[in-house]
Amino acid sequence: MSKITIEDKTFDLKDVKSLYPAVLVKTGYDDVETTEMSLEWIDIESRGRVEVAGYGIFVLISDEEKHSFIYKDRATLNDAMGELARQLK
Repeated sequence: MSKITIEDKTFDLKDVKSLYPAVLVKTGYDDVETTEMSLEWIDIESRGRVEVAGYGIFVLISDEEKHSFIYKDRATLNDAMGELARQLK
């Protein structure tokens, strides 16, 4: 497959530098700033010490172009990742 679609956005795989899921955690600054952490880290290391702001699939095209698809919970992210995996088969 040479293209993938996430929500309503289509990407040509040859242009995708990186594609990954992550969890957004609040940094504690102004209650709106977040940072990305790996799903593995949140499952193993966080031990409830961080506040999850959302989950996302991130598509990096270049250092200047990054697309973020944010989901309210892990189940919705898992559904989106399943759809993405079906496209990549």
